[in-house]
Amino acid sequence: MFFILFHNMMDVCVPSLELFLSSSTLFPLMLTFDPQVEFVPYYNYYIQFFYCRNKLNITNPGQSIPGLAVQLRRVSNEKVVVDNGIIQVTFSSPQGLITGIKYNGIDNVLDDEIDDRGYWDVVWYEPEKALEIDKLEGTKFEIITQNEEQVEISFTRTWTISKRGSLVPLNVDKRYIIRTGVSGIYMYGILERLEGWPDVDMDQIRIVFKLNPKKFDFMAISDDRQRSMPSMADRDNAKILAYKEAVLLTNPKNPMFKGEVDDKYMYSMEDKDNNVHGWISSDPPVGFWMITPSDEFRLGGPIKQDLTSHAGPITLSMFTSTHYAGKEMRMDYRNGEPWKKVFGPVLAYLNSVSPKDSTLRLWKDAKRQMAEEVRSWPYDFVNSEDYPLSHQRGTIEGQLYIKDRYVSRLNIYGKFAFVGLAPCGEAGSWQTESKGYQFWTKADRKGRFIIENVRAGNYSLYAWGYGFIGDYKYEQNITITPGSQMNVGPLVYEPPRNGPTLWEIGVPDRTAGEFYIPDPYPTLMNKLYVNPLQDRFRQYGLWDRYADLYPQNDLVYTVGVSDYKRDWFFAHVTRNVGNNTYDSTTWQIIFNLENVNRVGLYTLRIALASAADSELQVRVNNPKSDHIFTTGLIGKDNAIARHGIHGLYRLYSINVAGDLLSVGDNTIYLTQSRSVGPFQGVMYDYIRLESPFTT
Repeated sequence: MFFILFHNMMDVCVPSLELFLSSSTLFPLMLTFDPQVEFVPYYNYYIQFFYCRNKLNITNPGQSIPGLAVQLRRVSNEKVVVDNGIIQVTFSSPQGLITGIKYNGIDNVLDDEIDDRGYWDVVWYEPEKALEIDKLEGTKFEIITQNEEQVEISFTRTWTISKRGSLVPLNVDKRYIIRTGVSGIYMYGILERLEGWPDVDMDQIRIVFKLNPKKFDFMAISDDRQRSMPSMADRDNAKILAYKEAVLLTNPKNPMFKGEVDDKYMYSMEDKDNNVHGWISSDPPVGFWMITPSDEFRLGGPIKQDLTSHAGPITLSMFTSTHYAGKEMRMDYRNGEPWKKVFGPVLAYLNSVSPKDSTLRLWKDAKRQMAEEVRSWPYDFVNSEDYPLSHQRGTIEGQLYIKDRYVSRLNIYGKFAFVGLAPCGEAGSWQTESKGYQFWTKADRKGRFIIENVRAGNYSLYAWGYGFIGDYKYEQNITITPGSQMNVGPLVYEPPRNGPTLWEIGVPDRTAGEFYIPDPYPTLMNKLYVNPLQDRFRQYGLWDRYADLYPQNDLVYTVGVSDYKRDWFFAHVTRNVGNNTYDSTTWQIIFNLENVNRVGLYTLRIALASAADSELQVRVNNPKSDHIFTTGLIGKDNAIARHGIHGLYRLYSINVAGDLLSVGDNTIYLTQSRSVGPFQGVMYDYIRLESPFTT
């Protein structure tokens, strides 16, 4: 039997003959939307084809189509099927794995392996024990809501001490919602550990979809990051490079990929931008998208980076991970600490277009759907007391100013600053916070901000932004209650400052993106990133280009002569000297002082955008002297290897005694002293030297 499907992308809507002749509901509905009509012979009859051009959007939350009620069928003790006339979703029961999605003529958009199609998983381990992966398979199936408008089902698992060592110590409640008129699956999970449970560490929580590789071969994660992709078979036959995720495609089925590098980390994205991504099939033209309408359940703030979609074809919803952060972002629970959190809902969204239309219209429609989901947040159809509705949440607003008397006598608007509520902590603690909820917004050009739909609870108010260093924290904790509306008024942030700027290198934006990023090796490229200047850092092997550019002597930067866009390498890495051997490297900053306050203290500000198994030492005017400062061993964010332009932010304020400086030329030596491998190093965000305090 055929179903009438109203897609928003100019699809042909084809009813079966029986449905067309007998439906007293759908026929007047079509006439209402004034379709274009064609008559095509069908045995002794004519079929009418209705061309619906954006008249009715079935994917808007809350909008339904008459006659297409959601149905739930318990096919067997091992299978549950939910069908809304647009998609048909099959779940294993009671495990709660998504084993089938039937849509638009494709019997199953998912991969062949029945236990490896659509699932949750957690990477976990008890302290000092081996890493484990738990797919959070349920042991009990329950219907939460069942009516014509929607079906919400639950797959739960209760942890007991007898499961210690084999299952992550969490109570699990995986929820799935199918709504009338919506071509997708809403998914959320409630994870909980009770007081007194064993110590545990969790590195990652996510949802995974592995799609049908015979259908989906084009990936889109942003307007300018879209491409045809190699298959998993291509990767299996490829040459592994410096680490297993990065491969050189040597014998792909499609010769256009030969000689390219593929690595899932090339497609990572900051959470603030990671709201829709997915895959496209050209035959039939179908899209599969992961839509994340809110970041409140993610961790690490708006610029935390994570995976999106990658070769497989695989699409992810990453809730937590240590990617681009390291163990500082790990969720660790000790001494019986209790915890509970709702992850999601997110939406696995499917769409289609006419075979005559460009499949790229699927991407445009996915973005439209994402915007609609964002507008609808928080959803009003989620049936869980752990998910507060809009009226159970609160709002906070205010205005941020920056006070820096060496920049302006007047306070400066904190324009476009990030302002957020996160669990209570020290200034900047939000970037490694991994257990609670966070709510962020971006101030307008006058520093005004409003954060809506905040869960009730106690928070700290944090802020930071482009153009100034450090982190702001409001002096008082913020308590949000259901329905509360709080105005904190004008807030003033004074960034770290001891004296006027003598010189500076870079721009304080928490990335190394403004510095020199070299061309990749011609034999180790991803063609997607050949032209876009903003994504050059995503190429493979750039760390080794430092030794090509500086084979003997290290980087020397002369203030007033050098240009950081051209002369400051984006990553302070080791030098590859061959035979799997690496040397530490020392960069020099040469600057001239017309006079020196020999009894005063100068201040060197070093803001790091990334650090990986590194140690930065600072010396002044004598490279063989004792260092005046060292970071010690820092960093596990691995951004250098994973094609990132930043990891975690660190700010160091270093006192430089005036008697170490001289009138005329001076040199600051920056040594990255750890040199076991190619990925050890730091990325600088911004460096500034301040003269002693002046009144």
